[in-house]
Amino acid sequence: MRTTMLRSAFWICVLAILAMSLMPPVPQMPTTGWDKSNHMLGFAVLMLLGRWAYPGRTVFLVTGLLAYGALIELLQSLTPTRFAEWGDLLADGLGLFAGWALGQMTAWLRARRLAQRSSDE
Repeated sequence: MRTTMLRSAFWICVLAILAMSLMPPVPQMPTTGWDKSNHMLGFAVLMLLGRWAYPGRTVFLVTGLLAYGALIELLQSLTPTRFAEWGDLLADGLGLFAGWALGQMTAWLRARRLAQRSSDE
C-alpha cells in the first residue's frame, strides 16, 4: 500500500511538472522566484519521491529523470510561449543530485535511529 502511494505521488509530480513546464507563464503560478531554482526544486522532489517509490533503482531514476528534463526542454522549444535552455537542464541535474543527497541523508539518519533503538533494548 505504501509503495503504491509513493509511486502514485511520483507519477502525479511527473505529470504536474510537465504541465507547468508547457503551459504559458501564469502570474499566479507557484514559484521560488527564480526559474533555475524552480527546476532544482522540482527535480529534487522527483528524485526523492523516486528513491522512495523505486528503491534500488537510482541509476535508472537519474538517467530517466535527466532524459525527462531534456524532453521537457525539447517540448518547450516547440511552444510559442516557452523556450529551451541548457541552464535549465543543468539545474535539473543539480536538483537530481540534491534529491539524491537528501535521500542518502534520510536513509542514514533512519538507519542510525534504528541502531540506537536496538542498542537501547
